Amino acid sequence: MLLSPPADPARINLLSTIEVNYWCQTLNCTETRLRNAVLAVGPLVADVRGYLSR
Repeated sequence: MLLSPPADPARINLLSTIEVNYWCQTLNCTETRLRNAVLAVGPLVADVRGYLSR
C-alpha cells in the first residue's frame, strides 16, 4: 500500500505518525532504525538515506 507523500519531501517529521510510516515504507526500514538515523544525522532525507545505506 502506498502512502501519501509528506508535506515537505526533503525532511522527515518524526512527530507525524503518517510521515513516519511513509518514510519507513519508502526507505525500507523499521521505525526504530528511522528514528535512530534522524537522531544521528538530522531530519534531511538525503542524510538519513545515506546513513541507512551504510
